[in-house]
Amino acid sequence: MNTPRTRRNFLAEVGRGMMIATVGSTVAVDLGLAAVPPTEAVPELSFGALEPLVRMMQETPIDRFLPRLAAEFRDGKTLAQLVSAGAFANARTFGGEDYIGFHTMMALSPALHMSRELSGPMQALPVFKVLYRNTARIQAHGGRTGEVLHPVEAAAVPEGQNPGEYIRGLVRAKDTATAERALASIAHGSAADAFNAVLCAIQDNAEVHRVVMPYRAWDLLGVVGMEHAHTLLRQSIHYCVRAETGQSGAAWDAPRTLLPKLLEEHRLLAATPGNRRADAAWIDGLSATIFKSSPEQAAAAVAAALAEGFSVRDIGEAVSLTANQLVLRDHGRTPREEVAGKPVGSVHGDSIGVHACDSANAWRNMALVGNSRNAFSCLIVGAFQAAYDRINRGGDFKEWEPLPIQRHLDEVKSTDAAALLAEAGEAIQGNLQGKASAVVHRYGLLGHDPRPVFDLMLRHAVSEDGALHAEKFYRTVSEEFAAATPAFKWRHLVALARVTASEYGRPAAGVAESRKLLGV
Repeated sequence: MNTPRTRRNFLAEVGRGMMIATVGSTVAVDLGLAAVPPTEAVPELSFGALEPLVRMMQETPIDRFLPRLAAEFRDGKTLAQLVSAGAFANARTFGGEDYIGFHTMMALSPALHMSRELSGPMQALPVFKVLYRNTARIQAHGGRTGEVLHPVEAAAVPEGQNPGEYIRGLVRAKDTATAERALASIAHGSAADAFNAVLCAIQDNAEVHRVVMPYRAWDLLGVVGMEHAHTLLRQSIHYCVRAETGQSGAAWDAPRTLLPKLLEEHRLLAATPGNRRADAAWIDGLSATIFKSSPEQAAAAVAAALAEGFSVRDIGEAVSLTANQLVLRDHGRTPREEVAGKPVGSVHGDSIGVHACDSANAWRNMALVGNSRNAFSCLIVGAFQAAYDRINRGGDFKEWEPLPIQRHLDEVKSTDAAALLAEAGEAIQGNLQGKASAVVHRYGLLGHDPRPVFDLMLRHAVSEDGALHAEKFYRTVSEEFAAATPAFKWRHLVALARVTASEYGRPAAGVAESRKLLGV
């Protein structure tokens, strides 16, 4: 019913209008003198049956989060469901644009894999640890305000265009919106096709986060479901577009000119990967070539090996072994690089070696699941990156001696497995990187069971902060150890022992409370 228009109402409206004109519309809304102007609702991504759990992970204050998470777990939510909800909450909030946010996304699948190596109530601990970090960052980011990812309408790739090249062109043009719409169309057809399209843009540059993000997203799709490929993979679109507006230069842009040249020169564009198997000496020799070469020479050596028909698996192992050397040889952070939680001499977190190993692991795994062009391209750019990291990220890796050095080996006298494990544990707790490496090297040389060593490292990978990298690096080493030629397996576990000794003594936030809630 309309209010009668009286002289009193008219004068009141005039007075209110004058007041609004005086104080301004924003203050007038705060004082209740004017109505809030209507705003168009922004469409929101929704995740079906998991949506309430996703919202809980975004909206719960961090001081109340772990009890809520434990209650969901007791009520029957599986660890896979909790990880899925965490991945969706992370993607919707950050969209691949927040440093801590995308590191946390990349830790989710490794945490779930770690849980499967544990038993009883301990299984939930690595997942609780990473989900606590996830919600803490979401809350620091403002909860549900300012979400990055929203629904987009699919738009077909223009007829006659290669999907990967089209996505890559849009990323180079910094056209996020069109790239996301095209990726949605590709993903509706096949998650694998969407993954291959994203990889084409990834290969433009060899930078660790650009590389590892799509691999960890792909790994997560085995948990959340392939129907969510667009949600997880579009984070890489956002990351790459932002990177295009940042660094540039000859070294930064080298892969985008070198890769097509090598693919054409070695006639790989129309080829399929070979299945010629290599022996340990050949793999070690290719790794040594990559390690000693310039980035361009390393990429060319791998392209030549691919053209000769050597298997993706064996060439990928050579790239991984090269990165492994950067962990074993690193002299650690210099005083100039020291920050809280990463003291002088430390090699955990975003160290050259850890980053290189995570990247090589991603390149190798993406080569195994990508199409023929991406299999070749991932290994060529992976070799480029391993050599680039040795030369351009600081230090004299070619001259530095790898761990374990002879002095540390001479100090390890025991041959008993239990005694060696105890000695390794003491070295880790003393932050003795060299000794921990030597003990684990001797343990492996004697042929002891590797599982107890993994159990020791796993315990610390769960308990320690690791500067955002504990889960990823543990998973990297687990995958590399499982896939490696027997002669090289223990190099990876020795590297993990060193990094574990470096990171020890900095407990992760949320772990102590999680232990109490889980009764472990």
